[in-house]
Amino acid sequence: MSTNLLRRMRRVFMSLLALALVTASLATGMEPASAQVQTPPADGVVCTTSPNATFTLTTQTGYIGLSDDNTVFMWGYAESGKPFQHPSPVLCVNEGDTVTVILHNTLAEDVSIVFPGQGNVLANGVPVQPQFDAGGNLTSLTNVAPANGGSITYSFVAGRPGTYIYQSGTKPDKQVRMGLFGVLIVRSNRDDVANDIRYAYDTGENGYKASTEFMVLLSEIDPYLNQATERGQTFDMSMYHPRYWLINGRGFPDSIAPNFATWLPTQPYGSLARIHPYDPVNNPLPALVRYINVGTIEFPFHPHGNNSRIVGRDGYVLEDAVNGDLSFEKFSINIGPGQTWDATFSWYDAENYQPDTNPVPVTIPNIQNMVYGMFFSGSPYLGTEATLPVGTTGMTQCGEYYIIAHNHALFQLDSWGVPMTGPATFTRVDPPLPNSCPQ
Repeated sequence: MSTNLLRRMRRVFMSLLALALVTASLATGMEPASAQVQTPPADGVVCTTSPNATFTLTTQTGYIGLSDDNTVFMWGYAESGKPFQHPSPVLCVNEGDTVTVILHNTLAEDVSIVFPGQGNVLANGVPVQPQFDAGGNLTSLTNVAPANGGSITYSFVAGRPGTYIYQSGTKPDKQVRMGLFGVLIVRSNRDDVANDIRYAYDTGENGYKASTEFMVLLSEIDPYLNQATERGQTFDMSMYHPRYWLINGRGFPDSIAPNFATWLPTQPYGSLARIHPYDPVNNPLPALVRYINVGTIEFPFHPHGNNSRIVGRDGYVLEDAVNGDLSFEKFSINIGPGQTWDATFSWYDAENYQPDTNPVPVTIPNIQNMVYGMFFSGSPYLGTEATLPVGTTGMTQCGEYYIIAHNHALFQLDSWGVPMTGPATFTRVDPPLPNSCPQ
């Protein structure tokens, strides 16, 4: 067996083991270490918030780990006084907030931030403007923070709920690829957080369970661009060719590790979606997934086992005054470059198979005729754990189901030739509430 294969097997096992241990530790009152936020959730969206919607971001450089055990030099926006992270913080604000973003630039070239979908953006108190050099050539889509210590302050009113991108407007073909991007979430005034209810938009049927809100941020890396940037060399962008594709800044299996996993110090955001089956009494609301594409091509993301209902795109609710509700079901989410999609979904136990009262209508093969995956509890019944063969690695905690979700352009499900390591994650379906499954 090759050394590389052994390393990959060890990496997969350690990632999955850590996932189970961290989840179990939460159940006993222990919390995973985090230097960035207090008591972060183990899964779901991690918001960076501010009481007055004022954020101070500083450009930082750092390294991220990839699923083929390579490391890559990156840029990013980080909260001032905090270390580099990839992707940049998820900024969460409320509808109607006057949002202020102060940008400090430590890099050796001008940088900026544009806020697609936001109107009347100001830079240092005046309307933003494209920037040109003395020869009339466009140098930036917006006002910049000058190189080597410059600063600029942007402000705007968050006028419409939804999911948005913020990213560099200066040399975006390079700077966005290097990591100068993040997600902006504008919350609706309809939210009823006290009752665990949020709404993606101000109108329409898009309510969801506030504690089941997830993010799928899809991005790409050409390591030759990053290497040239680290060395201070020029790079011919016509030769740009991604070799890595990531989900929330990670590749599989790291993608299913918890938020702020200690062995991923610069990659804080996991992408495991953890839900319970739909129940009209105990769990009537769907979950929400915010899909974002900061890459250069379309990403056809493919969540198995559920049809999502697309309720909004690019910060606009899918409805109009003539036709009413325009939301629609979609199995694969085809996200174009620069787009955001908001989708709700529930998991239904349609057959409600039970080992004694409603058994599966097939004969289960003998153990010697089956291959047991590490996500199989030994039983086909939700909430039931059975005896596994000796030597089998089982990662389930309470008979939950794991349903894969991944990018369906299979050449992107890859880390420079290592298959099944790119933008893939799982939906974890826990037994119906109430249950004793570790939280």
